[in-house]
Amino acid sequence: MNASTLIGMLVSCLLLACVLLFTAESPDSFLNLPGLAIVLTGTLAATFISYPLREVIRVVRLVGIVFHRENTYVRDDIDELVSLSRLWFKGDVRAVERALEGARNPFLRTGVQLVIANTKESEILDLLRWRIARLKAREHAEAQIFRTMAAYAPAFGMLGTLVGLVNMLEVMEQGGLAEIGPRMAVALLTTFYGILLANLVFKPIAVKLERRTEERLIAMNMVLEGIALISKRRLPSFIEETLNSFMATYQDEIRDPPQTSGPDATAGAGVHD
Repeated sequence: MNASTLIGMLVSCLLLACVLLFTAESPDSFLNLPGLAIVLTGTLAATFISYPLREVIRVVRLVGIVFHRENTYVRDDIDELVSLSRLWFKGDVRAVERALEGARNPFLRTGVQLVIANTKESEILDLLRWRIARLKAREHAEAQIFRTMAAYAPAFGMLGTLVGLVNMLEVMEQGGLAEIGPRMAVALLTTFYGILLANLVFKPIAVKLERRTEERLIAMNMVLEGIALISKRRLPSFIEETLNSFMATYQDEIRDPPQTSGPDATAGAGVHD
């Protein structure tokens, strides 16, 4: 399971436990199945009205990605591109075609196939950029569904609260505070459910899917750069160094962090003064 998702779930459970155990006389006070049903069914109904059925079904299948750590296989793609560039630099087209048969990245495979077909570099890049843009648009729309659900949930929570208030007003003349108080609490619980679902379920899933898309776009742009270099017949060593820069991580891209200990740091401080 994804470590950050697991931590978030544990902290969420701890938060709910604190709410139930330390802020109420009875944990049952926060249980209102009709109110929860109003929020869930209302949110789902509005979502199905807003989006085509195929998109909603596809998004439901993506929820599992939030709970699993996905491997982008960037290292494998770099090794594959470098290997193909060596074969292409030698002019061994047949060897490149044989190597492509084992390539598991369809984006990479398409780009290299266009290169060995002597397609113009500009045309190759235009096609691959279009595929990147298409993936970005599709996955952004998938994350947007959960953001839409996060907007609907509090609204249907307020709807449940209004329904509860109407029921409370009907008994105001008949009962005292002992009758009104519990009904008021039940009315407010639907708003609680709506806010909870929006901010602990729907929005986090949307953010997680957006971060996944960003990582996938970085990987695809890395492959795009590699294919462009192969098309230009650059040296395999240059291609390898260029692609490795996509995987390099620095605390600061502008300047290394200052040394805080040791004689060098002391000497440097003295010169600075």
